[in-house]
Amino acid sequence: MEYEVVIGMETHVEQSTHSKMFCSCSASFFGAEPNTNVCPTCLGMPGALPVINQRAVEFCIMVGLALNCKIARHTFWERKSYWYPDLPKGYQISQYQCPLCYDGYIDVDVRDLSSGNWTETHYRKRIRIRRAHLEEDTGKLAHAGNVSFVDYNRSGVPLIEIVTEPDIASADEAYAYLSALRDIVRYLGVSSGDMEKGALRGEPNMSLRPKGSDTFGTKVEIKNLNSLRAVRDSIAYEIKRQSRLLDEGDQIRQVTLGWDDARGVTVIQREKEEAHDYRYFPEPDLPPLVIDDTWLEAIRARMPELPLAKNDRFMRDFGLSGYDAMVLTKDRATAEYFEKVVAALCGEKNQGLQAAAKSAANWVTGELFRLMGATGAGIEHVKVDPAQLAGLIQLVDNKTININTARQVFEEMFASGRDAGAIVEAKGLAQVNDEATLSKVVEEVLDANPQQAQAYLAGNEKLFQFLVGQTMKRTKGKGNPQVLQGLLKAALDKRRSQ
Repeated sequence: MEYEVVIGMETHVEQSTHSKMFCSCSASFFGAEPNTNVCPTCLGMPGALPVINQRAVEFCIMVGLALNCKIARHTFWERKSYWYPDLPKGYQISQYQCPLCYDGYIDVDVRDLSSGNWTETHYRKRIRIRRAHLEEDTGKLAHAGNVSFVDYNRSGVPLIEIVTEPDIASADEAYAYLSALRDIVRYLGVSSGDMEKGALRGEPNMSLRPKGSDTFGTKVEIKNLNSLRAVRDSIAYEIKRQSRLLDEGDQIRQVTLGWDDARGVTVIQREKEEAHDYRYFPEPDLPPLVIDDTWLEAIRARMPELPLAKNDRFMRDFGLSGYDAMVLTKDRATAEYFEKVVAALCGEKNQGLQAAAKSAANWVTGELFRLMGATGAGIEHVKVDPAQLAGLIQLVDNKTININTARQVFEEMFASGRDAGAIVEAKGLAQVNDEATLSKVVEEVLDANPQQAQAYLAGNEKLFQFLVGQTMKRTKGKGNPQVLQGLLKAALDKRRSQ
């Protein structure tokens, strides 16, 4: 039988606030000694009272606006009770009945990651957002044989839990959704989105049903996935596993699963809880949260252009390909760097906008990314500012230097931060365009390589590039390649007619 998968995604976004959700402990705990970043409040000591982190509330509202959600003007806190060693209070302060953000959606570009042409093979999918609410994170368990250790440094860090409707219909769509969400929280500055460090954790809830049916199958949840690849691969594995069980007449159990990345399989962790198992009740130590118009509009005014909108604008206004637009808008700082290069190339009148954008895109995604990758430097640490890169591109466009020399100059710019013009002048790298000088070089090359010249004239046209290479070598790479090729062809035609 042919089945279709129905997926809803729960995602936990760990916020990049200075302090925790309900106390003044630092929210930057990664790398700290275990249980050193704690206080009576986040440890749940008797008599310790929570205080709401305003920045965390604002960050959640920003995410809600980015996800086209409605914002609750009046909400309250609840205790979500369950008993795990990494939950010191025995409950988690959360929102259940009245989430801060609700009834939204996100549009994502879905690409077939199994296709060789995945960059251009795509479609756009709208995924509805049921809710996005605030809560506090738990501690962290580490297991060593038969012993478990608990670290409460993470306990109380602000979390945004985002829950979709069951609109995701494949592993690729789940990958695209989580990737788009990670880009958004990074653009907003709300979270690092670093899945490997637990700042973004995806938990798909999925079930299978016969294709064409409108009845949901038995749901399983895959917990705490810490990479986009793990999300895609675990769902793909579960589709195959559940399809096989259903074909054999077995039933799917409602369980919580983990993902064993090394073996590429899911493993059962526990029976799946229902909401009533958590025994929600209002948090007595916190007041209701009221969002007035002035506060909401101030938050809305801080919202940046989001990745998908920027992607579409780059394609529309700059004439970029879908691939270039996707690569350049993945990171907000990179997109802003690129736009500054384009602005410097075009000037105030935006003359030659699309040509300038294509040149800038080639340099940013080519040489700049190559050197960033080789050195491990982030865009914020690049010594070449956008105006300097634009100056280098203009030297190429003006034929002051050729493209090969420009690449060499850029490497020195990347290392030193010096202007391209200063490097070209100091090293005498300016391109030779004078035809009289280059004609003399062409004749010298033909005289020095008579056999190759004769073979070319006899029909071996591949030798033309050899002769071009010899002229470039004789000019130490400074000869204008286009001029040299024209002069060389004319000189060879002249010898053919003699």
